[in-house]
Amino acid sequence: MHHRADLRRLDDDPVSELLLFPCSHAEDDPERAIVPFIAAATAAVSGQRAVVVCTVEAANLGIPGVVDRIEVDGMPPLADLARQLVAGGGEIWLCSACATKRGITGDQELLAGATIVGAARIVEALTEGRAITLA
Repeated sequence: MHHRADLRRLDDDPVSELLLFPCSHAEDDPERAIVPFIAAATAAVSGQRAVVVCTVEAANLGIPGVVDRIEVDGMPPLADLARQLVAGGGEIWLCSACATKRGITGDQELLAGATIVGAARIVEALTEGRAITLA
């Protein structure tokens, strides 16, 4: 089963600007993994079009169970934030090159709301929206 981003869903609302939240960390730096999800989940539950773009180590967040292991005292658990993001209509995009390098091909089950996308779709999204950097 190969997961691809559904372009129509993101493009259905011409009024709402697409917000991209880059994330390049996972278990290697839990705080930096959580922060983009806080902002993206907040945006999604507020009705904004929100996508967390996972690159480098963050591609591992697409593997079921990984988000459950990422917690930092004083911050919401990453698993809760990922669920809130997806429940609010947001998405989690895994960089295809980063995912492939880590053995994540899309043939296996992915985290709910996660899809593997290529660089062309990410660039297209950048032209129609705004990247929010929180580091």
